[in-house]
Amino acid sequence: MQLKVQPIDIKVGKYKVVLNSADARELGVNAGDRVRIKDHTTVTAIVDFTEDMISPGMIGLYHEVQEQLRREWTEIVEVEPAEKPKSARIIRKVMDKQQLTKDEIYELVKDIVEENLTDIEISAFLTASYIHDMTEEETEWLTRAMVDSGEKIQFDMHPIMDKHSIGGVPGNKITLLIVPIVAANGLLIPKTSSRAITGAGGTADLMQVLAPVEFTAAQIKEMTQKVGAVIVWGGATNIAPADDKLIKVEYPLSIDPHCQLLASIMAKKSAVGADKVVIDIPMGSGTKIPDMKTGRKLARDLINLGERLGMDVDCALTYGSSPVGRTIGPALEVREALKVLESMEGPNSLIEKSVGLAGMLLEMGGVAAKGQGRDLALETLKNGKALAKLKEIIAIQGGDPNVTSNDIQIGEFSAQIKAPSNGYIIEFRNKRIVQIARLAGAPNDKGAGVYIHRKLGESVQQGEPVITIYAEKEAKLQAALKSARQDPPLIVEGMLIERVTDIREV
Repeated sequence: MQLKVQPIDIKVGKYKVVLNSADARELGVNAGDRVRIKDHTTVTAIVDFTEDMISPGMIGLYHEVQEQLRREWTEIVEVEPAEKPKSARIIRKVMDKQQLTKDEIYELVKDIVEENLTDIEISAFLTASYIHDMTEEETEWLTRAMVDSGEKIQFDMHPIMDKHSIGGVPGNKITLLIVPIVAANGLLIPKTSSRAITGAGGTADLMQVLAPVEFTAAQIKEMTQKVGAVIVWGGATNIAPADDKLIKVEYPLSIDPHCQLLASIMAKKSAVGADKVVIDIPMGSGTKIPDMKTGRKLARDLINLGERLGMDVDCALTYGSSPVGRTIGPALEVREALKVLESMEGPNSLIEKSVGLAGMLLEMGGVAAKGQGRDLALETLKNGKALAKLKEIIAIQGGDPNVTSNDIQIGEFSAQIKAPSNGYIIEFRNKRIVQIARLAGAPNDKGAGVYIHRKLGESVQQGEPVITIYAEKEAKLQAALKSARQDPPLIVEGMLIERVTDIREV
């Protein structure tokens, strides 16, 4: 069928076209099927259709398809039905709990990266993986396929160190301390980090307060070799690109398949050439890992996958039922981390977790004897070497190396939630603290967030602040404040939560 082109100047991230329903029936295709578009170039695209947006005899081409055809643009294209990619049938095998071959997994990852699958098809793969999981062998192939689908960084010097936190605990700003501690002791640590998806500040969001974070793989290698470390946004590179595409579909489903979690972590570590990796596994209420048994199982699986990939992996099971430090939100967290680096003034939870994990890396890297890593990490923090190294990292990434904690600007609008009575904080809800920080504008508004005056188990007097909310915009502050009052993120012992006097109120 010959159809006249109607450009649709919208980027959708996939090769997609829109047909009028009458033409779709004539071609015998339905929504989600594929068509082959021919002029001087041939492109296979996913079909959507409409009754009125596109007239009969026309085909709407989204931006990505136009880009492919634009080399020798024509107004009329030949359109014919095309078979679904082979990986659509591979997904059905996963749904039927059949084991995949190495070639099938590589084919599937290739189609995910090349945007040949619909979100529905990827959702089916993720859901089936969540229900059935994958074998150790399949998970290894999935990880290797994700690595091989993108760029890799290969260093001439070794060992290459790395760390990762599986997330779930607010205020986990430890990378800003761990990376400079490790690099200050002569080890290379190219830290690629994520932006927040559901949280109030990913490590890349925090580092962006201090310096640019978007660099190519070649730039990451060059900067790391010069100063020993970087803290950058992994999404700006083409490292393990399938992972970001899978996470995008996982988010609305609120699922994180076990095999995909393993592959996601280890693919990015393998792609940057990591030899030695420490993985932080926060446990407890409100985290991804509810108990020690689940945490140990995940640790074993990560260590086993590391061995298969030629990486030495150690895992740290850490306390995650309360935020790390007292700040949630990019600028607030950066200010808190810098203050520790400058003067050792700061929350014990932040210092202890940072030197504990950094110490593990120092021992794995051979610069500290077994059992001596924590002490070396703490000394590196105390003597100013970690701060000096962070300044080098900031400078090479294009930031101001002379920045201090006092220079970090936080939101100009603020409000406090105060204790209604004397007592102790007997309940602290991580997810609510994050929700309040996000309502205030974090992580997009870098100055927005929450300062925590009292944490779980600490005493408070009536009228004293328990949290302060910061925002860059008055309207966002009011929204966060209203939410915090309606559903408090913490409970004071003896606190009257609500009075109900009429059954109609319930």
